[in-house]
Amino acid sequence: MAKKATKNAAENSPIKKSILKSALAPKTILVIGTYDTKDSELHFLCDCIRKQGGKLLTMDVSVLGDPSKATDISKHDVAKAAGKTIHQVINAGDENHAMQIMADGASTLTAQLYAKGKIDGMIALGGTMGTDLALDCARALPIGVPKYVVSTIAFSALIAPDRLSADIQMILWAGGLYGLNDICMATLSQAAGAVLGAARAVVPPNPDRPVIGMMSFGSSALKYMVHLREPLIERGFSVAVFHGTGMGGMAMESLAAQGYFACMLELAAAEIGNLMVGSVASAGANRMTAAGNLGIPIIAAPAFGDMIDFAAWQPVPERFRDRPYHAHNRLLASASLSGNERRALAQEMAKRLKKSKGPVHFVLPTRGVHAWDVEGMPAYDPAALAEMVDEYRNVMTDPIKLTVLDCHINDAAFSSKILAIIDGWIANGTLKTKRPFL
Repeated sequence: MAKKATKNAAENSPIKKSILKSALAPKTILVIGTYDTKDSELHFLCDCIRKQGGKLLTMDVSVLGDPSKATDISKHDVAKAAGKTIHQVINAGDENHAMQIMADGASTLTAQLYAKGKIDGMIALGGTMGTDLALDCARALPIGVPKYVVSTIAFSALIAPDRLSADIQMILWAGGLYGLNDICMATLSQAAGAVLGAARAVVPPNPDRPVIGMMSFGSSALKYMVHLREPLIERGFSVAVFHGTGMGGMAMESLAAQGYFACMLELAAAEIGNLMVGSVASAGANRMTAAGNLGIPIIAAPAFGDMIDFAAWQPVPERFRDRPYHAHNRLLASASLSGNERRALAQEMAKRLKKSKGPVHFVLPTRGVHAWDVEGMPAYDPAALAEMVDEYRNVMTDPIKLTVLDCHINDAAFSSKILAIIDGWIANGTLKTKRPFL
């Protein structure tokens, strides 16, 4: 009987009722594209959404041509939202400039439509031009709003990490450059189901407590996320842990720019090092800046500040072939940085953190910064580690507060110090929790 009562209570919980109500409510999808060149493809996509019970708002971002039938939002409306007329857009000088104007208008309208409760999700089609514009529209929507981009360059290195919104969904548009065909229709029909299904199924983030963003790597390499998560939850925070392989940093940076976090634990430095040496595992040029710009409190540390990452399926870059090397799996490999390179990384981190408008505390463990740099492991290099520690001592100066710990980053002492800083910030009002912490 007790089990049955518990089950009935779960089935009738306010959260489950809210999810069910949301799923049953009609959903409106904003469909964005150049209706002059991709008219048939966009109308096929709209038909698929409509046949599944979805409602539509259509937005034409064409410049020169016209759709076969009027869209809900015309190219004239889009240009006007960017402060231009379509004739001014046409006379912008080149198609790149013209489409950037249209991207400005389209993203402005996308944000306005969502704010007014007119749309529940968006989907856009495009080649390079359409994708460029679609990325801006996706970034105009908050996390939890379905945002799909069907693109001929999905997953491509042509797309800079800092152009991506935190929860964007991209679908490779095989055979979709020009005209409908069987392959194209298979992709578009799945995309229609994906965006409408997501709009029906999504449980939007609505944290009932302040969120702490934490940068880390897997628990086989770094232990602090395991040590920290539950104690932070006990203190009244929600904890979101991001994977520092480029896309994770991109997502965390995007959310930080929206003011999503109460505090940032920037405990891993690898993405800054990857950016400096040109690795594909980069989160973009703005990494480790958004939180500081908004005055969000930051605790930082140098986890993996001694290695750079690259694709394991590619040849090892020439300059790193004589370095200690670790193949994490068939996707990701890492090579050690020299002592001078570690110093340069420390300087770059300090440069970024010193621009912060809020408090920054840097915690420096002196005995190692990940599981692979201990004696007997491939990245063990005590001389280069000593150089790295020395440089962090030199550069992490005012306004940054520096704490040096005689321990490894995976030791409990490191995590205990992070918690002590958090507790101090709670006590002095720098951080506020949902409930009192004693």
